[in-house]
Amino acid sequence: MIRKIIQIDEKKCNGCGACAEACHEGAIGMVNGKATLLRDDYCDGLGDCLPTCPTGAISFVEREAAAYDEKAVQENMRKKAKSNHAAVPHTGCPGSRMQRIQHSQETTPSARVQTESQLGQWPCQIKLVPTNAPYFDGAKLLIAADCSAYAYARMHEDFMRGKITIIGCPKLDSIDYSEKLTQIIQNNNIQSVTVVRMEVPCCGGLELAAKKALQASGKFIPWQIVTISLDGKILE
Repeated sequence: MIRKIIQIDEKKCNGCGACAEACHEGAIGMVNGKATLLRDDYCDGLGDCLPTCPTGAISFVEREAAAYDEKAVQENMRKKAKSNHAAVPHTGCPGSRMQRIQHSQETTPSARVQTESQLGQWPCQIKLVPTNAPYFDGAKLLIAADCSAYAYARMHEDFMRGKITIIGCPKLDSIDYSEKLTQIIQNNNIQSVTVVRMEVPCCGGLELAAKKALQASGKFIPWQIVTISLDGKILE
């Protein structure tokens, strides 16, 4: 049948997950850091997800699509609830799902070790740093997700040491950082770029912005992406 249904522009999607959280039918999910319409028959065409998208990646189209199936939606929600051992399934952004992280208490330091901060400049928020600053000249640039320093215990020693660190959260800031990052890379003698992100899909917006900035800058700069798990391990 021909009916009104949403479509998602993958190029505009920043991976924040706001639309998935707003979709009460579970029609939208996060796949490889991008919002995706999982099944046509889960979408009721009401568009609760549209106003939540900060980049305008979601729109309505009329096309051949399976009819909205309320029974299938309810069954999907029931299965999710059962698999998650919860009365109500979490159908929103995976990065907002509550969970307890258990750490081993076997190895506790016998004495307090004094360490020094490796933050090399201020401010450090992407929204606040100027695009031209003396500390960017010849810098090794670290673009880090806000949460990464709390999840990864050796953030200062393993990643921040010897680098200029700028941080942000694409979900909370609800902006595309790529334009500002492009200006920083274009206007300064950046030696390398390291992106440290969390494994949650909404962090894909930070990775995507960095990649877009590197491409738009026209410069060939060594770069790498490092992903941190929720329990503080390096995944890649």
